[in-house]
Amino acid sequence: MTDENKIKCGYVTLAGRPNVGKSTLLNHLLKQKVSIVTHKPQTTRDRILAIYNTADTQVVFLDTPGIHRPVGALGHHMNDAAQNAILEADLCLWIIDAACKHREEGLTPAELAIAERIRNTKIKTVVAVNKVDLIKPKKRLLPIMDEVARLGFVDTVVPISAQNGEATDTLMAEITQRLPENPRLFPEDMLSDKADRFFVSELVREAILNITHKEVPYKTAVVIDSFKQMRTLCEIFASIHVETGGQKGIIIGKGGEMLKQIRESAQAEAKELLGCPVLLKLHVNVSPDWSTNPAGLKKMGYE
Repeated sequence: MTDENKIKCGYVTLAGRPNVGKSTLLNHLLKQKVSIVTHKPQTTRDRILAIYNTADTQVVFLDTPGIHRPVGALGHHMNDAAQNAILEADLCLWIIDAACKHREEGLTPAELAIAERIRNTKIKTVVAVNKVDLIKPKKRLLPIMDEVARLGFVDTVVPISAQNGEATDTLMAEITQRLPENPRLFPEDMLSDKADRFFVSELVREAILNITHKEVPYKTAVVIDSFKQMRTLCEIFASIHVETGGQKGIIIGKGGEMLKQIRESAQAEAKELLGCPVLLKLHVNVSPDWSTNPAGLKKMGYE
């Protein structure tokens, strides 16, 4: 491979606590929805690969679950997915929430634990201090930026807003200049290594997260049973798995109204994703304790 075929190209892992804006940032940078976004923490459950392409750059982003105190097999799976993605990367993009509670007291114990995880990998690290649109005056950002810089292993700190795009161009420039020179790792027109059926299952789960409350969304998994792409229609059958009969009742709702809302929301998003009419059919199953044991995780596609 000649130098003419080489561009700035490499893997960048997005890491951080739950709900700091990793998926919002990724969707903004790619100008397309590749990762579901809700206001609930721990929305992302697995590593999602998404590819940013320009004429002279290819950034392979790895969006990861928020690093948290794990409960059960699913929690450990999510933390492992995040840690393994950091180890695979050429650069770690650590995202910090500028507007989190008690921010004036500095980095939280949970953030310091993440810092230690990243430090131990010895991987180049850029920090994005996100949600700066919520901070006024901006000089309030200086103490946390200084503290991050003093950690010693961080290359640079960039204050951004993933929500409105503030300084995201600056962030991309800082990322790109730190990547190695390689041939493209993926075809230029490729957006992700995930199949459409994965994204549809995530859209169903996003609808559940947005429409239901309390513990129900976190005890729910979605499995695509059938995915038929026809000439004028995509017909999709999906199973929603919960752990108890009570959770099943909540998902279905009175007269099936809750399940109807979930189906209509996910079906509209799937139509936009696939670019064709979608007929989505949902069924709710009870799979006791699926989230607490490895066999249950495997059944739901969390390897």
